[in-house]
Amino acid sequence: MSEELKRSPLHAVHEELGGRMVPFAGWEMPVMYGSILREHQAVREHAGIFDISHMGQLWASGPRAAAWLERMLTNRVAKLEVGRGQYTFLLNGAGGVIDDLILYRSGDEEFLLIVNAACIEADVAWLREHLDDGVELVDDSARWAAMAVQGPESAAVFAAVRPGDELPPRNGIARLGDGCVVCRTGYTGEDGFEFLAPAAEGERWFRGFVGAGAAACGLGARDSLRLEMGYPLNGSDLTPERTPLEAGLGFFVDLEKGDFSGREVLARQKQDGLAEKLCGLAYLDKGAPPRAHQPVVDEAGGVVGELSSGVLSPSLGKGIGMAYLPLALARPGTRLAVEVRGRRFPAEVVKKPFYKPAAKPA
Repeated sequence: MSEELKRSPLHAVHEELGGRMVPFAGWEMPVMYGSILREHQAVREHAGIFDISHMGQLWASGPRAAAWLERMLTNRVAKLEVGRGQYTFLLNGAGGVIDDLILYRSGDEEFLLIVNAACIEADVAWLREHLDDGVELVDDSARWAAMAVQGPESAAVFAAVRPGDELPPRNGIARLGDGCVVCRTGYTGEDGFEFLAPAAEGERWFRGFVGAGAAACGLGARDSLRLEMGYPLNGSDLTPERTPLEAGLGFFVDLEKGDFSGREVLARQKQDGLAEKLCGLAYLDKGAPPRAHQPVVDEAGGVVGELSSGVLSPSLGKGIGMAYLPLALARPGTRLAVEVRGRRFPAEVVKKPFYKPAAKPA
């Protein structure tokens, strides 16, 4: 493994648990511990834990922080109450996605941005380039060990490890008395929480959650779980060349709140209409596992796009994927095919999510 790859504060635990380590976004991370299928099922049925220490934590604070973030991000920051979070986008001037992230309001004048691992440097550079007076931006990523516990039994796991604390409500954030932070969000569609601890204490907390019943899970299960929900992956489904509207995520863009980076392009797209849209595709029968960059063809055999993500869904037992398609082919029920090594597997456009888990708490 290259020495240039960063290692998580939880690396020793991964080796201890038999994690198979692979390069990911500049980090050495576990892709699985034994079976992607078993780890996937553990999250859907019980609880699993993921190392997310590779993700970034940025703090923005100051009397002008809210107004500045309002101009930098797509969702309406002003509506965020203290202790609440929202999904949002950081866009370039052309409306393309630099990063998709979660913004939490941790205080009246303090915000936490949870950003993607591969985007930390780009995010910080863009934000600092446009920083307002009266706003302090701190890249705090190296300070934390972060983990996500996901699944219908995740609240019970938390209660067993932190009996004196309560989880915040869904999409909430809470500072715990010992300096840890807990957020009630995730990337699997199941109930769960993300837990930030000082880096030196991360191993203790990860082992504690595993001991309380959370199965250690790797990147493989994380990918299949998020794709079943139709959640996008930055760098694959979201890129600087694609806008949130093209990705079908306009719900997280408030064009009425005033100016923000990329707004003109998005407003023009909304007025003129889109040429392409990110769509869900599902196999009609069993077939070879779909993967990113495989061609999508129409009934005449012409290439109309390529998969941005693809996986054999453990919950559904069939191939699913996402692709940017011409608007004329984006209607659910449209018959297409995915080409895998010269063979074409019939598929159809479907609404997302592909899989609907049990209801989560409010």
